[in-house]
Amino acid sequence: MSFSPGVAFLADKWHEWPMNAPLRIIQVVNVRWFNATAWYALFLSRLMKEAGHEVLVLGLPGTASFAKAQEWGLCPVPLDLNAKTPVGLARLHEALAGIVRNFAPHVVNCHRGENFFLWCLLRRSFPFALVRTRGDQRPPKGGVVNRLLYTRWCDRHIATNSATAFDLTHALHCENTMVDLVLGGGDTNVFRFDAEGRERVRSEFGFTPQQCVLGFLGRFDPVKGVRELLFATGAALARRFSLPQGAPVPDVRVLLAGFPSLISEAKVLEWSREAGLEGRVVITGKRPDVAACISAMDIGVAPSQGSETIARAAFEIMSCGVPLLACRVGVMPDLLPPWALSPPADHVGLTHLLEQAIADSAFVARLREEGLKRVATLSESDFVRQTLEAYAGAMQHRKV
Repeated sequence: MSFSPGVAFLADKWHEWPMNAPLRIIQVVNVRWFNATAWYALFLSRLMKEAGHEVLVLGLPGTASFAKAQEWGLCPVPLDLNAKTPVGLARLHEALAGIVRNFAPHVVNCHRGENFFLWCLLRRSFPFALVRTRGDQRPPKGGVVNRLLYTRWCDRHIATNSATAFDLTHALHCENTMVDLVLGGGDTNVFRFDAEGRERVRSEFGFTPQQCVLGFLGRFDPVKGVRELLFATGAALARRFSLPQGAPVPDVRVLLAGFPSLISEAKVLEWSREAGLEGRVVITGKRPDVAACISAMDIGVAPSQGSETIARAAFEIMSCGVPLLACRVGVMPDLLPPWALSPPADHVGLTHLLEQAIADSAFVARLREEGLKRVATLSESDFVRQTLEAYAGAMQHRKV
């Protein structure tokens, strides 16, 4: 089986690309919600199109991720990508074969594992390189079938964090050379420091210039650690900090730029009272001016107790130049220095981090400087370049 001239060119001379050889790419986004996985896939699709590549997005009709793909002008193709019945799988296989035949992709990138085996079967009949991007907190199953699919019929793996890369190499026995680490990148056209927005939002919620505003960004879900943030903040305030004698205790407020999901707003306010933060906590709800809300924060906190294999909120906070603290889960160790992280479910550790950030301006300045340096390596162009290098590696593997 031979490649088309374009694929062969890229496989041999990937270092000269993307200038000389645009790609045809299928992005398989079988994600129901517009979560971090869907954001990663769709943002990448948008960036690839803007870079001059031809991108075809396949999605689940009637879902939040499909609607977002339409909103972003990606013209997604509706398919029952998660079909389970024999008849549904047969129809899906036939539809995918027709799409591959007509579109003739150089690369197919699957962002979820459902029905991945169909793409492995198609790869045996069509000359595209198959890539599996993994941003799932669940480690891959290391059974014989999975190992065959992921090591013999998949040409490249993209891991969205170092822990996932480790899982791929150990659970599935993938060679290190077949796994690329691509963290993603922030949308700097939208998420950047907004001085006017900062003043407007702080004025709206009654924050004074002297107050220290801790910020949280995301949905109210147990895994996101809203409760842990509130009680750790309350504990930090109760300890009254390690301040020089006579220094005033900082006036701390908490800005929850989030909305109810599995946890109600009433429950969050109840926790605020129990933590001794009554009158100090503001909930924004869903808003269109997210960058302004982030800019209104003095210190961002991502207290997630799990997940965060991609951490879209962390990218957005860092892109706005706000110093970030987090728990040591998912991609966070790839984004932040060890001294800015607390183990999950470690109330004392998070309390200590918050106390240090609130009381020590030098610590915050260092945190901001480290964040700006890190986010400078996670731009849109970095996201595209690193992904294209992974695609080139996949095409080289496929050719051999």
